[in-house]
Amino acid sequence: MTERYDCHYCKESLFGKKYVLREENPYCVKCYESLYSNTCEECKKPIGCNTRDLSYKDRHWHEDCFKCFQCKRSLVDKPFSTKDEQLLCTECYSNEYSSKCHECKKTIMPGSRKMEHKGHSWHETCFTCKRCQQPIGTKSFIPKDNNNYCVPCYEKQFAMQCVHCKKPITTGGVTYRDQPWHKDCFLCTSCKQQLSGQRFTSKDDFAYCLNCFCNLYAKKCASCTTPISGLGGSKYISFEERQWHNDCFNCKKCSVSLVGRGFLTERDDILCPECGKDI
Repeated sequence: MTERYDCHYCKESLFGKKYVLREENPYCVKCYESLYSNTCEECKKPIGCNTRDLSYKDRHWHEDCFKCFQCKRSLVDKPFSTKDEQLLCTECYSNEYSSKCHECKKTIMPGSRKMEHKGHSWHETCFTCKRCQQPIGTKSFIPKDNNNYCVPCYEKQFAMQCVHCKKPITTGGVTYRDQPWHKDCFLCTSCKQQLSGQRFTSKDDFAYCLNCFCNLYAKKCASCTTPISGLGGSKYISFEERQWHNDCFNCKKCSVSLVGRGFLTERDDILCPECGKDI
């Protein structure tokens, strides 16, 4: 007697019929499809055993239903993208959602390299220097008047040259006596410290920081012997080739200020009229 070979679910004989094995159990086609077939995302019908089941992220389609949402062309064995769970061929996706090149106005295809700057995008081959027309790529560049320039071209065409080192000034220059300087080149003539951002003065067209100028050229106060700069509106007293800071011009004996008052001298000292009575 021949051993029976039945559908695991409906128990009908499978002799002479197509069947499907699942976990080593045989099923007739009808039972298998009703129990285990995936439902097509497009037509909502079961995907039968005799049909190719195409899947993407746990979603399934009949082969004939696997199409671009917009142009309806088949996506079988072709690259595609998704937007809001809709399948799109590369061309439709690019036309609808991809960036447009700021230079040639054409679509920048997904997966291709693009350059971005201040909200604009370019094909890599379109992102070129305005002057030499060479691709900029990942090199440094300088934008000017809605155009981009590689650094060498920008320096040749636009940058001023430092009066000291004769090299182009691209950022952070200083103007002194209508001449351009790099910050790093604009130094005190004496101590060589940078003068950018601090007060300075000049003598014989040479720039000096205040400390060096005072130490080298300023007159010394007859009282405290420190330099009198006279810069920034600071006041001082001058008498017979001697100078005093305003705050130092005081009576030698009683220390009262003599600014704007009469005074007497006794050798190197200055005295108020009261202290000078006995001279």
